[in-house]
Amino acid sequence: MTGLLALAAASALAAPPRAPTAASAPEAATGAVPALPSAPVSLSARKVYEQARSQLVQIRTVLKGRASQTSVGSGFFVTDQGHIVTNFHVVSEAALKPERHDLVYVTADGREAPLQILQLDVLHDLALLRAGDAAGRSFDALPFRPANEPLSQGERIYSLGNPLDVGFAVTQGTYNGLVKRSFYPQIFFGGALSAGMSGGPALDEEGHVVGVNVARRVDGEQVSFLVPAEFAIALLARGKDAAPLIGPAYAIVDEQLLKHQAALTDRFIAQGWKDATHPRYHVPVPPDVFMRCWGTSTLSQTGGLDFERSDCVMDTRIFVGDFNTGTIALRHESYDGSKLGPLRFASRYSASFRNEAFSRLSSQHQTKPRCNEDFIDRDGLALRAVVCMRAYKKLPQLYDVAVLVATLDQSESGVQGRFDAQGVTFANAQRLAHHYLDAFRWVKPQP
Repeated sequence: MTGLLALAAASALAAPPRAPTAASAPEAATGAVPALPSAPVSLSARKVYEQARSQLVQIRTVLKGRASQTSVGSGFFVTDQGHIVTNFHVVSEAALKPERHDLVYVTADGREAPLQILQLDVLHDLALLRAGDAAGRSFDALPFRPANEPLSQGERIYSLGNPLDVGFAVTQGTYNGLVKRSFYPQIFFGGALSAGMSGGPALDEEGHVVGVNVARRVDGEQVSFLVPAEFAIALLARGKDAAPLIGPAYAIVDEQLLKHQAALTDRFIAQGWKDATHPRYHVPVPPDVFMRCWGTSTLSQTGGLDFERSDCVMDTRIFVGDFNTGTIALRHESYDGSKLGPLRFASRYSASFRNEAFSRLSSQHQTKPRCNEDFIDRDGLALRAVVCMRAYKKLPQLYDVAVLVATLDQSESGVQGRFDAQGVTFANAQRLAHHYLDAFRWVKPQP
């Protein structure tokens, strides 16, 4: 079986820029695309920026005791007591490795002060902070747009932040509703976000917060994403009076991932499978609810192996520091080797099954995979199946599970499938594996 199709539809976090290493060019190190000529800024954009300038901050992660920044992002004041909202991925180094990193904020006029982390929402990529110099001070805060005043399609909104650490800026774009097939709600922002703008506010023309900058599509223009403001409001309500976090936040991350994987497992199993996915077999392909399925067909030009492939992936991935997790992916490939004959087909078919890898992350983050191979009978349909699991070292209740399947009833054709679930409990890994394997069966009874 060939490797996963490299979809051009992959999205990327609008991650904070990081300092380049000596062996890399600055532009490559930040992961930024070359800057395009900016559109003229409207009078409304200038007004919004001038009104929000005092509430906007840059958030820097610095090496403890050295004041050298390792990454930067954006944030904004949401209370006069000095509470700040940003993305979790902006502060993840300080949250997960506090013995090595500190946080500071810098205002548009250059004032700098330390930051404390109060609460995290890993699933929506949000963090609530408080200014370390808040005692006895009052801060200007950005108001949230009232919940009873929803945005209209095409309404102009403005994203603020500090792109690429070159200065505070405003980007104007449009509201295009919520992203289709996203497991968690995200706003489709028709504007450009750059690295360093993560965690900054997106405002309506009245200067009210409607969302938080979070991600962009690296394969397109003017396709970016915002966390809806409702989740920032909920985080503020939950963590406003919380004590600052002390020590690595892995326990909080683990707790929230457990809730996510439970909801993901239940929803995935409840949605069932598509019909008519193959003329001979029922092959498990999920409906287009919170996943996208892409198909390709390849015909051999030299009388070799013909095959069709389907890849189903989620756009949603949960960022937990050094890697992403909390997602499901499926793939199946239909092989036709009638031009090869039984012996050559068997050789190619077996080689495709053997070339799969089960090591997604390094041994720093996960244990070695433990695999079990068996032969299964589904009402006379013979299947070869391999199930592999890997445990997370710092998220002790979570695992990655991979299931590889091949049909064995035909001498010159067959179907191979793969199922992957990341960041699930052992029990839910078993549920998902059984749910996937049980879906393979005949379209009609075979003699």
